[in-house]
Amino acid sequence: MSATLIRNARIIDASGAEPFLGEVLIQGNRIQEVARGEGRMAGDRASREIDARGMTLMPGMVEGHCHMSFTNAATTTELGDIPPEEHVLATARNAELLFDCGFTSVYAAAACKVRLDVVVRNEVNAGRLKGPRIRAASPEITVTAGLGDERRMHQYRDSFALIADGVDEIRRVCRMCIREGVDNLKINISGDDFIPHAKGEITTMTDAEVAVACETAHDFNRQIAAHCRSAESVKRAARNGVDVIYHCESADEEALDMLEARKDKIFVGPAVGLVHNIVFEGREHGMSDDVVEFMGFKRGFENYCRTYEQIRKRGIRAVIGGDYGFCFTPQGTNARDIGHLVKFFGYSPMEALLAATKIGGEIMDMADELGQVRAGYLADLLLVDGDPLKDLSILVGGERFAMIMKDGVMHKDPIGFAAQAQIAAE
Repeated sequence: MSATLIRNARIIDASGAEPFLGEVLIQGNRIQEVARGEGRMAGDRASREIDARGMTLMPGMVEGHCHMSFTNAATTTELGDIPPEEHVLATARNAELLFDCGFTSVYAAAACKVRLDVVVRNEVNAGRLKGPRIRAASPEITVTAGLGDERRMHQYRDSFALIADGVDEIRRVCRMCIREGVDNLKINISGDDFIPHAKGEITTMTDAEVAVACETAHDFNRQIAAHCRSAESVKRAARNGVDVIYHCESADEEALDMLEARKDKIFVGPAVGLVHNIVFEGREHGMSDDVVEFMGFKRGFENYCRTYEQIRKRGIRAVIGGDYGFCFTPQGTNARDIGHLVKFFGYSPMEALLAATKIGGEIMDMADELGQVRAGYLADLLLVDGDPLKDLSILVGGERFAMIMKDGVMHKDPIGFAAQAQIAAE
């Protein structure tokens, strides 16, 4: 079995401890040993040695709110208009792009069509496609007039959603998605500020509908995630056992108490990237400040800052990922959300990095083998040219990654990075 020894690395092991100079031995697809200091391991233990030259070694990142099939569209109906054949290819390209950007795992938060994530996951697992490990998601299961229902009386339009009304229909659609191979179900309990008739503070899915979706997911040993902007939607999700609750920006004191009471069983994800980019960069996409304020995004962002400061203080586990895959939030820039946790929500750089690594391993349901640089864990590793704790922006886009490794296999080799650096210097 081949072995690789990485020397002279500044190691962020994602345990929460301070970085340290050390060495890591990888054998097969696992981390065999982690040693503090330099020269602790004999060179004959590995068939290859990598001198990290003081770069930072850290776990691969986990995208906790991933939409692999979103194609940087301006509207949700654009996503519905893509034929399935082209959409499979686009999803596969996005999977490889995310891998190139340091995401060795993704927790999918909805696909545009039932089998898009499933097919790409299967191809990656079979070794026929380059990509991260994937927990595949269903489309967003919504109700009539909910987020994702783009139909009109005179016109049928698809988006990223499956529409089901009532307990029996919700159960049927959930079972159908599970039959087709998804790992995660996704339900839209609240509206969204993009929807004129169902803004974010509107709760569109009934308590009974939420309950049956959760029951069905857990009966089949699947996880369930939910889109929840309103306070009531957060409460319905928490009360009925949703595993991952996204957004939550309008959560009131009661909702926060409910989240805290279940903090060892649930995850939250601010998914703030889209709202952030609309508020601060909307003009680049033709949205004036007046339009942004009229649509409620400035108020929503202020709510985010208030709510996630409380979520951090209460110790509720948060993951990164912010609705990337719209024109406002192009795929590949997903790691921007790590910096948002620090700049706007009061997280320390280490806490934000743990949201992208250690807690990411937990949401993938692989807490004992993913998300840390630790003996026995899977060798999902990044070698970063620089110190992300001093500048989290170097994690965005992949250019500063000298090495990307998944399951002990090189996706990006540091030899190639060193050659590129030499050419640039000349």
